Amino acid sequence: MTVSGYAESEVMGKPHSVIRHPEMPRCVFKLLWDTIADGREIFAYVNNMAKNGDNYWVFAHVTPNFDAAGQIIGYHSNRRVPEKAALETIKPLYCSLMEEERRHPDSKVGLERSWKMLNDAVATAGFDSYDRFIFTITPEN
Repeated sequence: MTVSGYAESEVMGKPHSVIRHPEMPRCVFKLLWDTIADGREIFAYVNNMAKNGDNYWVFAHVTPNFDAAGQIIGYHSNRRVPEKAALETIKPLYCSLMEEERRHPDSKVGLERSWKMLNDAVATAGFDSYDRFIFTITPEN
């Protein structure tokens, strides 16, 4: 909470859009939400916005929470400081995705095109999923 500048009461139970930085590609959030809504975990690099407007990067591990019947009842995210080397790969990719999203007056078209661009970038790098790609640029701790 120290990095964001928010008090816990200002963000607990609130949508992530409270801290989502405008330079965070929508297609990556689509991937994140599609993944956790399907009951799976995801690791992702996320560009957040502090209360004062500054940005800060996190390496997020987001998981769905389930009730006793196996229904999703919420989500939990653990975040850690990303490695500089990983950000050197992620920042240009996310910048390209943002440019593609902004290039289209229709935001739905922009999202579709950046989604394709993200999947193409992952495939071009030789991976079949964002997760596998992410773990190749993330040093083991």
